Amino acid sequence: MEKISICCTIIVLSTIICSVKVEGQNCRSTGVFRGNSPPAGQCSGDCCVQNQVYFTFECSPTVTNQTPGILTYRTFQNSAGVAPSKCDNKYHSDSTPVVALSTGWYNGGTRCGKAILITANGKTVKGVVVDECDSTKGCDAQEGYHPPCGYNVVAGNKAVWKALGVSTSQSGQVSITWSDVN
Repeated sequence: MEKISICCTIIVLSTIICSVKVEGQNCRSTGVFRGNSPPAGQCSGDCCVQNQVYFTFECSPTVTNQTPGILTYRTFQNSAGVAPSKCDNKYHSDSTPVVALSTGWYNGGTRCGKAILITANGKTVKGVVVDECDSTKGCDAQEGYHPPCGYNVVAGNKAVWKALGVSTSQSGQVSITWSDVN
């Protein structure tokens, strides 16, 4: 009976994975896993939940001159639980607009050090890509016990949020558009 239950679970998860699709692009979830709760005091903010299902992505929507995305808050300063940025192995001040992009948009680091334009609330800010917001893994010590990033995330620091007139205390997600700076 237990084998039947496991088999049914696998079939259901496979069906879900195959049905999750990014609008406007042939981008499907590349995996799924169940989260683990972090040890006490090991995560702040958006933390993984025990047994919650998380989807992973290696792709992101096609970049255009008005690519829709979600802005999340992230610091790149040297503080507990923050690793140096992937592009240059350095920390970055919250007073200079810098961002991390979802795995597909990060594209193996091809956007490292390049500027993007981010627009929300009728305002636009130029931010430099310094890191990847990993859409392929999460819920472990290396990822600070945070879930994987979504497939369409621009994670900006305090300077980005301030320039767009959005309070970081809003905690959560803000709809944006963004584009590469040519």
